[in-house]
Amino acid sequence: MSARSSWESINWPADFASARLDVVIPMLNEVHVIERSVTTVRAYLGDGCPCTWRVVIADNGSTDGTTETGSRLASEFDNVSLLRLEQRGRGRALQRAWTESTADIVCYMDVDLSTDLDALPMALAAIVNGGFQIAVGSRLLPESRIRRSPKRELMSRVYNFMVHSLLHTRFSDAQCGFKVLARNAVRGIIPLVENQNWFFDTEVLVLAEQLGYPIADIPVIWDEDNDTRVKFIPTMTEDIRGIFRLRRLIRSGRLATLRKCFDERASALAPTLSEAEAGAKSSQTSSLTRSAGG
Repeated sequence: MSARSSWESINWPADFASARLDVVIPMLNEVHVIERSVTTVRAYLGDGCPCTWRVVIADNGSTDGTTETGSRLASEFDNVSLLRLEQRGRGRALQRAWTESTADIVCYMDVDLSTDLDALPMALAAIVNGGFQIAVGSRLLPESRIRRSPKRELMSRVYNFMVHSLLHTRFSDAQCGFKVLARNAVRGIIPLVENQNWFFDTEVLVLAEQLGYPIADIPVIWDEDNDTRVKFIPTMTEDIRGIFRLRRLIRSGRLATLRKCFDERASALAPTLSEAEAGAKSSQTSSLTRSAGG
């Protein structure tokens, strides 16, 4: 199916045309692929996305020329921007990009574009038409079509089994590099997330479920990138520690207290919102601001 056909296959509400979407691509030393990836995403969005959109390059500590290429792309295209962080960490880059965004919906996808972009219209529709606050790609749904090594398939299934067993989650795939969040979910969840690296994805989803934000699992076509930079042993160690940290947090009952403190702090700061932020907030469509428990 072509990009235009994917966009046109969905019945978008009329007020979605006034919404704004930020597609964040975190990058660390990706000079060999940044231009191709940004060009591909721009072409897909430009071929039918019904709302205003922007591609955000979230460069977290690159030293190979990624920053310079990203800066050039941002200067060439009005719908591309560069966010430069000196510290590394994918979670840190996403947290910064999402919390600073004034878009109605934010998204992230891995720079290798392993997830076929046809998942994006489906994920947006789940939020705009389906009442969900978060939509995530899942490689473990029966409808998904996946190509990856047996080793990574086994590791993924073992990891997700651990998450489900120890944290009693309902989403099926914690680590797929494709997630879409409504603005309400970003405001309510991201400031509570501690991890700044690879466990960030899992922590966002676990906290979302605990706080009552509805999550949609989206089937994907996923093609493994053989040039992965993930260091499996350190990453798995970090993930296991994160799982048990969240388990302790949930069992202690402190999550509700943290959320209450955050809500009170946000309410106190509300009058100091900038005019631009206040304007963006008031322009949100009703279909994007519905929240179940958030």
